[in-house]
Amino acid sequence: MENLHTMVSQNAVLISTIILIVAYIFIAWEKISKVTVALLGGALTLFLGLLATEKTHETLAQYFTSYIDFNVIFLLVSMMIIVHIASKSGMFTWLANEILKKTKGKPKLVLVALAVFTAIASAFLDNVTTVILIMPITFAACKLLDINPIPFLISEVFCSNIGGTATLIGDPPNIIIGSAAGFSFMDFVRELTGVVVLIILVVVSMLVFIYRKELKSSPEKMELVSKIDNSNTIVDKALAIRSGIVLLLVVLGFVTHDITHISTFLVAMIGAAVLMIFEKPEKVLVEVEWNTIFFFVGLFIIIGGFERAGGIEIMANWLLEVTKGSQSATSMIILWASGVLSGIIDNIPYTATMAPMIGAIEVAKGAQYAHPLWWSLALGACLGGNMTMIGAAANVIVTENAHKAGYPISFMYFLKYGIIVTMISLLISTAYIYLRYLI
Repeated sequence: MENLHTMVSQNAVLISTIILIVAYIFIAWEKISKVTVALLGGALTLFLGLLATEKTHETLAQYFTSYIDFNVIFLLVSMMIIVHIASKSGMFTWLANEILKKTKGKPKLVLVALAVFTAIASAFLDNVTTVILIMPITFAACKLLDINPIPFLISEVFCSNIGGTATLIGDPPNIIIGSAAGFSFMDFVRELTGVVVLIILVVVSMLVFIYRKELKSSPEKMELVSKIDNSNTIVDKALAIRSGIVLLLVVLGFVTHDITHISTFLVAMIGAAVLMIFEKPEKVLVEVEWNTIFFFVGLFIIIGGFERAGGIEIMANWLLEVTKGSQSATSMIILWASGVLSGIIDNIPYTATMAPMIGAIEVAKGAQYAHPLWWSLALGACLGGNMTMIGAAANVIVTENAHKAGYPISFMYFLKYGIIVTMISLLISTAYIYLRYLI
């Protein structure tokens, strides 16, 4: 065993790189659960001694839990609890139905309303929860209008990924970036919300134009949508009021972080704990996406081993060498590489690998140099998820449910529109990054 550890320590960069690449391949392959891949990779990293498993004064800097970002873990778990409890009341469905009624059943307005609602909801809830909430409403509205739901579903899934880009809690890559860079909720709002709104306006307008011939219904059917009965949608008024207040206070806590300096994850934990007082913990905790949480844990350990071995520093130095230190070139490479790769592989492991690399560049070149790099990563990683059917979890959920409902969306059909939307999003982001930070 001692000989093994000696051999590993002498070839730590190579071995940790192999573990990371193999984990990426199996995560992209999707034949084995990604949480299993991450935990196996994490276990192998620890077994080989790339990170210490015993905490002593000598091993403190390389102790494996030092590389698990618990800010990310606690924020994710807490928001999952809050959203699950709040959604049980029916409050989100009630709100979506009210918006639907305002459209008077006009198909083009219905598509715009549901797409924009999805984008806004995805900025505060996770994308998967948002599309799960909006899909039944979409199917019901399209049945009343007697039109194909695919244009609506495609618009919603694109807007869920774009809308999630706008805030710290909207998409897991942003949570990773926020924790690594020390950005607050309001930093994301200030830096990204404006460009995200522009992208949504352009994308939704484009989709309405593309699908204009399919977005037609009779006046009688449109009237049915405008008169949807929403009186019994909220199944628990006390829960709706309670969870609504807590959710608003949690968001307020995020917004006022620059004043209170209370960590985002702590605000979310307090909110989750307050709501749990009125619930049975065993029933709530079973709804937490533990697969996602343990995927993060395993992933952080794998990347921690790679970082500890010096792999991240090598990547950072290579990127600076290729771009000859140019801030503009480095920003554009990160934006476009993130956008393209996130359409092919899971954007969470990609972001988890890139974040410490940009952190290393920040150490070498300073915070001012690294500032646009962080936002390039956030925009590329989140927006790139629209490229393919497997680019984001929300894409998979929507396409699977559409198939079950008798409206199959093929990989190539999704790709045809996904490439257009992603390219438009990245071009707008390119102009934004350049004009905002690089001139």
